This record gives sequence, C-alpha cells and structure tokens, in this order.
Amino acid sequence: MLQIFNSLTRQKEEFRPIEPGKTRMYVCGMTVYDYCHIGHARVMVVFDIVLRWLRIKGYDVTYVRNITDIDDKIIRRAQENGEDFHALTHRFIQAMHEDLDALGILPPTWEPRATEAMADMLAMIQILVNKGFAYTGGSGDVYYDVSRFERYGQLANKKLEDLRAGARIDVEEAKDDPLDFVLWKAAKPGEPSWPSPWGPGRPGWHIECSAMSTHCLGEHFDIHGGGMDLKFPHHENEIAQSEAASGQPYVNIWMHNGFVQINEEKMSKSLGNFFTVRDVLQRYQPEVVRLFILSSHYRGPLNYADENLDHAKASLTRLYTALRGLPAMDAPIEENWRVRFTQAMDDDFNTPEALAVLFDLAREINRLRIEQETAAAALGVSLRQLGGWLGLLQADPESFLQGGDPLSAVDTATKGASVYAAKQIEKLIAERTAARQAKNWTEADRIRRALQEVGIVLEDTPKGTIWRRE
Repeated sequence: MLQIFNSLTRQKEEFRPIEPGKTRMYVCGMTVYDYCHIGHARVMVVFDIVLRWLRIKGYDVTYVRNITDIDDKIIRRAQENGEDFHALTHRFIQAMHEDLDALGILPPTWEPRATEAMADMLAMIQILVNKGFAYTGGSGDVYYDVSRFERYGQLANKKLEDLRAGARIDVEEAKDDPLDFVLWKAAKPGEPSWPSPWGPGRPGWHIECSAMSTHCLGEHFDIHGGGMDLKFPHHENEIAQSEAASGQPYVNIWMHNGFVQINEEKMSKSLGNFFTVRDVLQRYQPEVVRLFILSSHYRGPLNYADENLDHAKASLTRLYTALRGLPAMDAPIEENWRVRFTQAMDDDFNTPEALAVLFDLAREINRLRIEQETAAAALGVSLRQLGGWLGLLQADPESFLQGGDPLSAVDTATKGASVYAAKQIEKLIAERTAARQAKNWTEADRIRRALQEVGIVLEDTPKGTIWRRE
C-alpha cells in the first residue's frame, strides 16, 4: 500500500483517494519571467515521478500544473525589457516546455494560466468578502483577514502570535494585520489591469492557485505539491482562503520537495551560484540530470555539484552498459525485482532505494551474461522496464554510451582535445585490431592511448572491441 508523507500532519499516511481508483493532484508551476533553473527541474522531476507511479499503481490521475503569467516579477522584467508582458511570458512558456520535454517530463492533464482564470479568482474573492473573511484596505487593495481563520498556521505548524513576531507592514500597504495578505491589487499607472467590483487591478499570487486548482479539480482534492519554499506563506494562504470560501477541507495530502543547494550553499542569484536547466543540459544528458535528482529522496536537500553530476553520469553508464548487447526478447518483469522496486516506491516514493534495485539488477545481468545469456537478457527486460518507470533507460544503449555530452563530446577549452566522430573512432579501432592481429602491440597501445586522451574507452570482448565515451 502506498504511503505518502503528509506535510500537514507531519507523518506518513496510507494513500486513500477521495474517489476510489482516481487521483486529483495539483502542483504549483512556474512563474514565467525567466528560464527554468535547477530548482524548478527538481520540482518537475519529483512530481513527474509521483504522476508516473500513481498511474503504474492503476489510478486514473488528473494532474494540474499551473502557470503564473502575471505578477510583480513579470511586470518588472517586462518593463526592464521594454516589452509587453504577454510577449515576455509567451517566450518563457515556450522555453519552459522545451526544457521539460528535454527532461522527459510528462505533460499535465491541465495547465491553466492565471490570466485566463480571472473570473474564477474574482468569484472566490467575492465569496470571501461576503463571508467577512476579506476587506478593502485604505489603498484600495483587497486583503484576506487572517484572524478570521482559526486554523491559520496549521501547515507551518506555528501559532498566529509566533508568525506575527517580526512581521511588519510595508509603507505602501494599508492592511489591519501584518499577516493579512492581498487578494486583489489596485491598479498602478502603467501596469496591466482587469476590471473588478473593487476597481481595476490584478490578483494577488495566492488566490491564483486556489482559483485554478478548485476550478479544475473541485473544492476538495487528493494531493497538492510544490517546493518547500512554498509551504509558508503560499500554501498556508491557499488553505485559508480555499477552506474559508468552500467551508470544507481543501487538500488531503500536502507534499513538499526539499531545497537545491549549490556546493552545500543555498542556490541564489545574488550568490552567483544559479544554474538554468539549459546551462546544465549543455554539459549533461537529460537522463543524467533525472538520475541525479532521483538519487536523493525528494524531501531531503539536493546538492548540485559537478562531482555529483559526474557520479550520476557514471552510474547511468553502468546501467546502460549492463543492457548493451543483450538480445531482444519478450519477458515480464521478474517478480522478485518488481516486488523490491514496488516496496521502495510505495514507501513515500523512495527513489534512492528504487535506484539501488536497478544497480543490483545490473550487477546480476553482468554476472550472468557470459554463460547464461538468455537469463541475462530476461533480466535486461526487467531492468529496462523498471528504469522506464522512473523515466530512465529510454535510449538505445549504444546511442547513449557512444553519444557523449549533448553539445560536445569533449570540452576543448578544459581538456585541450578535439571531438572524435563515431566514424573516426571506428576507423581507429579497425586500425588497432589490424595492429593486434599483426602483433604490433606498440601501435595498438598507441591508438588506445590516443583514444583515451579524448575520452574514448575501449573494451575488448569475445565478440570484438566495443567503445563508449567517458
């Protein structure tokens, strides 16, 4: 039975969907004013795994991942660029989809945009005003009255007085309590705006997700996910406004993935340790990035460092090497391996333990392949299928092992070597084979060393010499 850690109750719980056989899940998506960074990649990969596993378990999953296409950062960036905010968000939505496709992220069922959900947001704000949970401040902004919601702070596990400690009201704000948050922002000169009962303006960030999630999934659904940084105040505020509006529970299970660190420091643009997905994919194949992200449990921190990505690449190479050269065959996943893998994933999506099953399987394939090729091939089917459940091992082994890095097989700036094309490598291997047959060991060794210097690893097998890029 699938167990999921619920951030709301701070314990693992048996997953019991509201509607048997079906799952409704919402995940906070991108604010599209810049390229996706490695932190976004972690969120997307983590909940891609959740989606895949729920479907493998047999659930009919409705997965909603929103796009925030209007907020302060978007307006500020568009003004800096001297462009319409629609043009800015359109460009970065396209870039986001390209990055997610590259990482093998499955598309959501629905991908609502904030600018297309104004009617739902205005309707929810009006309900909150009518029920006395919201008020219009002196600035014309509409605020949520946190003091009216008794359970505020339950997700953060904090009391109101503790949350108020150190909180302050900015000069431009006109609200009753430092914790009150904006639902509707009155229009400022030069900013995009929409009509409302409270005058022209635009929505606050928190109301966007409440309106889009309930529109797509209903007022009460199964799973809500996002990064740990959204737990407070964003998700706390979502609970307060959604439950006040509907009068019923909002979400059964809250899931939050841990932070990404860069060389043990928090990732931050101000610290200059900020990496976009595109930066990373210029140096590492997409499946390497997926394996790197899955090598840590989703709730823990993930440390981005070159050596950790290099280790992930070496680990994935081991898996593809085990599959290399195995004859194709039809076979089911062998039961003992399926059970071990399922036990890992059912334990709060424990991908490090699931990966350990894949590496054990690869070792067994390597042990069997010389004398029991049929048995090895059957295990190869299991390895590829279980890896596929994690979005891994989807490439042809030869293509992966000989493909090198995405944009260049060898970094000429750092390694001082030129790129060898596959045809060049095969030609040199043929020359080396001829030298060995002629017992010209000096020439054979020279060719091996020359290939080694440009990152080409040779392996002499009973069926001939095979190669891969480091």
